[in-house]
Amino acid sequence: MNKDNQHPFFRPLWRRLAVIAVCVIWSAVEFAVGTPFWGTLVGGMAVYAVWTFLISYKPDDGSQQPGETKTPETGTPDNRAPRNRD
Repeated sequence: MNKDNQHPFFRPLWRRLAVIAVCVIWSAVEFAVGTPFWGTLVGGMAVYAVWTFLISYKPDDGSQQPGETKTPETGTPDNRAPRNRD
């Protein structure tokens, strides 16, 4: 299953770190101008981004289509249905 946080855009580490940095800076600005509600809200987004993009991130290689398996010998796609080996 492809989730939004596993989109190919987020595969490079620098992009994930940039999203986190923007959230942290935005939160700091909100606290600096005296709006703690928005600072807390965006700070929560930053914490969620750290969890999603650094702690639990598993990159999706995107090389397989849904329902497709790869043959172990060649690594090439095999779109045939699996056979029962009785």
